[in-house]
Amino acid sequence: MYPVGPAGRGRERRRRRIAQGERRHGVARMKMKEADGVADFKRPGELARRVTLRQLEIFSAVARTGGVTRASEALHLTQPTVSMQIRKLSQTIGADLFETVGRRLVLTPEGERLLQAAGDVFDRLDAFEEECRALSGEVKGRLRIAGVMSAKYFLPRLLGEFLREHPAIEPHFSVTNRARLIDRLRMGEDDLVIMGRVPTGLDVEAHPFLDNELVVVAPADHPLAGRQGVPLSEIARSRLLVREPGSGTRVVVDSLFAEAGLTFRPTMELGSAEAIKQAVLAGLGVSVLPRLNVAREVASGDLAILDVEGFPLHREWFAVHLGGRRLSPATRSFLEFLRVHAEPLLEGRAARSPAGRDLPHGGG
Repeated sequence: MYPVGPAGRGRERRRRRIAQGERRHGVARMKMKEADGVADFKRPGELARRVTLRQLEIFSAVARTGGVTRASEALHLTQPTVSMQIRKLSQTIGADLFETVGRRLVLTPEGERLLQAAGDVFDRLDAFEEECRALSGEVKGRLRIAGVMSAKYFLPRLLGEFLREHPAIEPHFSVTNRARLIDRLRMGEDDLVIMGRVPTGLDVEAHPFLDNELVVVAPADHPLAGRQGVPLSEIARSRLLVREPGSGTRVVVDSLFAEAGLTFRPTMELGSAEAIKQAVLAGLGVSVLPRLNVAREVASGDLAILDVEGFPLHREWFAVHLGGRRLSPATRSFLEFLRVHAEPLLEGRAARSPAGRDLPHGGG
């Protein structure tokens, strides 16, 4: 404390001026540092601030399905909502993203570039999500699986066994017809799709994991039950129940009879393997079905597998995803589980050697 008086008050005023100067210099230095920090921070561009992830998701769905109707169904949104978001996105970018060709929406050059950019954004976010999960050391997260109708006979059991090993995984499983499944595959709605015939015209990777034997089945009291070496021509003359045109099983049946120079007139065309099985059980005819679909009825004696020349037909079940898609840890774990455990669990066979069941790198 300075003594009270003119000299003391003068020294006090000088001390305060010095302190105020130091504070001003300190504030100035702080502002300079803050300015440097702002200069280092890269502000996102106008599009990054105005375009939302939801808009990019809707845009990608329309681009992959070729129309607003299918995109709205896939995303569970109304068509006006989808159309409005596409219109807003187009206005934000300042260019048309689609043009109408026939009844389909086709990407413009700007739209093609935006689709690629949107894919990059989603891939990076998916990779970040995977990295966060990997830090915990536990396999968890969503696992989205879709399959053709016949997959419901075996996939729930496989999925249940897998979840016993990885209880932290959140499964989403759905079955649908082949046409809808291909749409889902094209849009990337699922991590894996399960099918017996890999689609052409799509960049996909297909992993075979299970034999899919097709057999001729009939009611247990059918006249052909118990006979050896039934000619295929006799099946062509029988009441034959078949799947709808375009289904995987129907394509195989049509090809088999065509190669043998035979024609047949279907007694019934039904839209699912379950409907056909029930029709055979009711004594309406014979059919070609996957062995896995009828295993219980054959074991119980309600159905018989006929010994027909050229049967059983050997096909495979595939787990399919888009080519180049980054697979989550949960998806990779499930693929490996299918490769190792599917056949032993469903058919009681010894596991094949890993060398004989390597996962292929290419698609079908």
